[in-house]
Amino acid sequence: MFLLDTDHVSIIQRQPGSSLVARIRDRGTHNFFVSIVSFHEQARGWNAYLHGARSDDRILHAYRMFERILRDFTSMQVRSFDEAALTRFNALRLSGVRIGTMDLRIAATALSSGFTLLTGNLGDFRKVAGLRVEDWSH
Repeated sequence: MFLLDTDHVSIIQRQPGSSLVARIRDRGTHNFFVSIVSFHEQARGWNAYLHGARSDDRILHAYRMFERILRDFTSMQVRSFDEAALTRFNALRLSGVRIGTMDLRIAATALSSGFTLLTGNLGDFRKVAGLRVEDWSH
């Protein structure tokens, strides 16, 4: 089973004909999950964009993107950030792993689920002991 990091989710959203999408289809989409943390990251980004929007075009664009990410995530298998992930997150924090909070939450979700994380950010995620990571973005 695989958990997609937000960067891989973005590739799927922007490039539906990509080799990443083909590899996922070949392996069976039932084997792939996205984290609710990735939804949080994308919603937070579009919220910031909307907050700064000063033109009608930018406001409409932001709301269209909110609709798109809502549609995208409701069509995927979403993995919760649950008690097991929170426990893993706290343990990783205490162990001194130095990566961003959202990335650490995604790592904790993958670890607590026993999933391999698909990410283009191998440098940071390889700092997390025991986390299996692969980059399918190329």
